[in-house]
Amino acid sequence: MLARADIRIGGDRPWDIQFHSPGVPERVLSRGNLGLGESYMDGDWSVPALDEFFNRLLSARIHREVHPLRFVIHGLRARLLNLQTLTRARQVGEQHYDLGNDFYSAMLDPRMTYTCGYWADASTLDEAQRAKLDLICRKLRLEPGMRVLDIGCGWGSFMSYAAEHYGVRCTGVTISREQADWARARYPHLPLEFRFQDYREVEGTFERIVSIGMFEHVGRKNHRVFMEVAHRCLAENGLFLLHTIGKNLRHSVPDPWVDKYIFPNGDLPSIGQIGDAVDELFVVEDLHNFGADYDRTLMAWHANFEAAWPRFADRLGERFYRMWRYYLLSCAGAFRARDIQLWQWVLSREGVASGYRRIS
Repeated sequence: MLARADIRIGGDRPWDIQFHSPGVPERVLSRGNLGLGESYMDGDWSVPALDEFFNRLLSARIHREVHPLRFVIHGLRARLLNLQTLTRARQVGEQHYDLGNDFYSAMLDPRMTYTCGYWADASTLDEAQRAKLDLICRKLRLEPGMRVLDIGCGWGSFMSYAAEHYGVRCTGVTISREQADWARARYPHLPLEFRFQDYREVEGTFERIVSIGMFEHVGRKNHRVFMEVAHRCLAENGLFLLHTIGKNLRHSVPDPWVDKYIFPNGDLPSIGQIGDAVDELFVVEDLHNFGADYDRTLMAWHANFEAAWPRFADRLGERFYRMWRYYLLSCAGAFRARDIQLWQWVLSREGVASGYRRIS
């Protein structure tokens, strides 16, 4: 199977795999990516260039041939249960986003933008993130004084940029208490409100709504509820921009390793699932895919993570290091293989009367 992806066991190329303990193939065949990831975290195998290893693995579609029995239970759980209820939703904030603001500050750009950069004319991570934020502002046609809602505002990178460069007032909601506290302390001089709040609890009317990298945590059982909240909060002639990672297959299930160790209860949407959720609520004005840019973004985060690791090694430990490296580089490989995508949707309630023109 590995040979079809041009990956050799014990080879000397950067993407070739080295086994350090017995039983790795058995763990992978019996547990899929959960077994692959956990055995990597245990130090049972290594690959110098994990990103290219996963690019080749996924491009060859080998992962579609591994069907452990436990996947059936995992799949049924994802399809039948609502894993993103109001009480469960904050788990990802506590497990992932509350790792420490100093940790994320070392890995991300100066504004702490934890979403895909836009690299069309950028050469650095900071440039790519500023280009992405400005692209969103222009797609939303922001004007001074507008009220903007940011659903899943993170550390406030978009809100601060939009307020500084376009003169808008922003309200942001996040399920990470550390993010909200950090953002309030960082931007007291700007007209920004940060709420530690679930999106289902949001009230008010806004001329513009944005959600950048949060929809992946909503879950298929709640897609429609999310869109109903956005519809309720969006002014009649407003615009809503949804920026989300997406999957190519509607009937797939969340990756079990990512679900357990990185983003608990995460669930990537498909184009069809988003289309179902917006039926009769929104007009799709524009759909833009720049998923290939996430590869470069993740590689930049990984470079920053490696450079900063000596500061966090004692606190977080070697197993965390291997886990985080696996997370960043396996995702980079997945985007490089075009196995997952990054979409920006521009939505309106009734359609832009004069027609919406794509902004690049």
